[in-house]
Amino acid sequence: MRYARVSVGGRAVWGRVGESEIELLSGSPIEGDPQVTGAVERATALWLPPVVPPVFYAVGYNYPRHIAHAKAATPERPEVGYRANNALTGHGSPIVKPVEVQGRFEAEPELVAVIGRTIRHATHEEARKAVFGWTIGNDVSARAWQHQDRTFWRSKNSDTFKPMGPWIETDVDALAQTTTLRVNGSERARFPTGDMVHDPFDYLVEMTRHLTLHPGDVLWMGAESTCQLEPGDTVDVEISGIGVLSNPVHLEGNRA
Repeated sequence: MRYARVSVGGRAVWGRVGESEIELLSGSPIEGDPQVTGAVERATALWLPPVVPPVFYAVGYNYPRHIAHAKAATPERPEVGYRANNALTGHGSPIVKPVEVQGRFEAEPELVAVIGRTIRHATHEEARKAVFGWTIGNDVSARAWQHQDRTFWRSKNSDTFKPMGPWIETDVDALAQTTTLRVNGSERARFPTGDMVHDPFDYLVEMTRHLTLHPGDVLWMGAESTCQLEPGDTVDVEISGIGVLSNPVHLEGNRA
């Protein structure tokens, strides 16, 4: 099943995604069994991030090739960081490059786990059952800011730097899929989605030793490859079995 959030009359509404229509729902499928209240055409939908997480967690180095490229040490255990909800934007919405950004402005294609139940001190089996579904993220990064600042407050958390969507897929073996990154239709990266140092369930087990996870929390799982973005580009992140997250890139103050 595929669930999304769309804007209807300026209001955020949950929906169940079909081939041509999105059935509008009375509430969140993560926390209940909502009723169908109407429908909108999928082709004209205004997509929102498929969930607004109570807490936005993100993994750093988690793919061997990315670790080798960065000349970083392989993580011995799962360690997680945080991102900001203000950075989230939906499928089809622009990534806005601030005019001050110089140098590398990069896309990072990521699998995202969406938590569906409250867990603490989870076993691997409980961690698997706690994942409601999977979506796609694009971890946009301004590298100069990343090196200049003591934290990632603007390099990874500026408005629109975290596209997520288009929907949550609940019926997929996410780790058996392939992630593909394209810019203007040209393939820039392709890698096995599950080729991780530590998988999502390893992270959930480790995290819940110290943190309580709640329905709607998200965990972004890192990327194997990155690529440069420029204003005027359109960047697509595809994870087979889930879908395609597509966003144009605009320069701040411009529409293209």
